[in-house]
Amino acid sequence: MASWQRWVAGLTGLVLLGNGLAMLFAGPAWYEAVPGVTSTGPYNAHFIKDIGAIYAAAAAGLLWFAWRPAQGWPALAGAALWLTLHAAIHVYDATCGTHPLADVQRDFVGVYLLAAIPLALALFTKPKGA
Repeated sequence: MASWQRWVAGLTGLVLLGNGLAMLFAGPAWYEAVPGVTSTGPYNAHFIKDIGAIYAAAAAGLLWFAWRPAQGWPALAGAALWLTLHAAIHVYDATCGTHPLADVQRDFVGVYLLAAIPLALALFTKPKGA
């Protein structure tokens, strides 16, 4: 496995961990700061913390894979699955909205790209022994 793939997994994991920790420990600030979130409904601390915990778990999967690819690949695959399903929900919501293209553009980096990276890693870099 190429070293850059481990670096990509590690950096993506750190970004996801930062997002998850912000959701867990600074939910109101996260809610106000992330574009489009306020338009999804009123602030719900429990829901934001639930999703923050899932982001932290997904981050752990990517970080484990970056550290020990053969042992961490199953966790990476689980993280990729959740992130991809989450992105699919955003696609569905965008198609139901009044400004679908703007919604997709808004979510491109923070939702779609952060799902595509782990998905590509899981599909194309499965190490021997995983």
